[in-house]
Amino acid sequence: MLLIYNFLTVVSTFILKFFALFNAKINTGIKGRKLWEQTLLEIPKEKKIFWFHCASLGEFDQGLPLMNLLKNKDTEVFIVVSFFSPSGFLNYNKRVHPVDYALYLPFDTKKNAAKFLSILNPVAGIFVKYEFWPNFLNEAAKINVPIFSISTLLRPNQIYFKWYGALFRKALKNVRFFFVQNETTALLLDRLGLGNYEIIGDTRIDRVIENKSIFEASKELKSTPEKERFETFLNGNKAIIFGSSWAPEEEILISFLKKNSNQKIILAPHNVSESNISVIQQKLDSKAIRFTKFDGNYHGQQVLILDTIGQLATAYSYGKIAFVGGGFSGKLHNILEPAVFGLPVLFGPKHSKFPEADSFLKNGIGFEVKNNKELEKVLNDLEGDLHHFSQKTIQFVESQKGAAIKILNSYNFKY
Repeated sequence: MLLIYNFLTVVSTFILKFFALFNAKINTGIKGRKLWEQTLLEIPKEKKIFWFHCASLGEFDQGLPLMNLLKNKDTEVFIVVSFFSPSGFLNYNKRVHPVDYALYLPFDTKKNAAKFLSILNPVAGIFVKYEFWPNFLNEAAKINVPIFSISTLLRPNQIYFKWYGALFRKALKNVRFFFVQNETTALLLDRLGLGNYEIIGDTRIDRVIENKSIFEASKELKSTPEKERFETFLNGNKAIIFGSSWAPEEEILISFLKKNSNQKIILAPHNVSESNISVIQQKLDSKAIRFTKFDGNYHGQQVLILDTIGQLATAYSYGKIAFVGGGFSGKLHNILEPAVFGLPVLFGPKHSKFPEADSFLKNGIGFEVKNNKELEKVLNDLEGDLHHFSQKTIQFVESQKGAAIKILNSYNFKY
């Protein structure tokens, strides 16, 4: 089975190189991987190297709280992060982070994995969430590099639970310990005969709480042009935030605006390309103004369109309720980011892959919305006692914090 997997990995690499001729993102990843060996050779060998692997930027955010704790605990710790996706590698520097080196993870061949690990020689490897590469896990086991999985999240439809997933099930046995998000993942590991786990929770909660503290500290220090734009637009009001929206959420917003002319809206589209922003602007017409063109000449627009990356967290701090995008395609965006500011969260119906959405629903701080009619009903219910819902949301998020420090202090996190 491993022989077939290795053959398919090599074939897939050639296929990706072909598609890279026509796809900019794939091309970026292929080019970036050419330098991985050179990057590793530059790393000082006398350091205590911890290797984190993150599929993309979301997993990087999950890993950050533990990275920070490790650095704070020991100044000799040297953090190396590998990414599979260009979205992670190209954007991780937009975060405040303790990373010493970052690179693309080479494709999962036996040769690449053996060379990567022999050069890097990490004290431990930490895989974030759910991306497990068989050759890397096998080669790590051969040279006694302990691999830990943090914020582990498994689902019954993944390859580990298919009749043809024996290779991947076997690879999971090379993980020293799983620090899992929830009981569902624990039960799935039980099904595989793996009892080396502990239910710790989601380190993303630690991350959003960290972000809130950093944001609030900087907000108190100085006024910025961006802050002045938000405050001028809102004029003392709180906004409904449409965060990381896609077309379905935007269509619901357009219908909502036809009957509601008093609500202030901040719209942060997931796609901030000029073409997409122009289409949204045309649909909203005079009701909306772009964030980058808001120069103080305010003419009573109802919607502020965030047409640049990096302002959404700030926007959430000025919000009262959030409608987070991706819930109509099964790719729900981060609902913890608004919740940490006390915003009850609305989202579309396709959220089964996101256990935090289920937790929000059960605790009465998350609400499923399928259309404009349901949006209006939920908003009316929330507006009736917004302070209560806001406090309930903050209390829930705060009650879930501490996953990263639990991992660090766990008897099972030994290397």
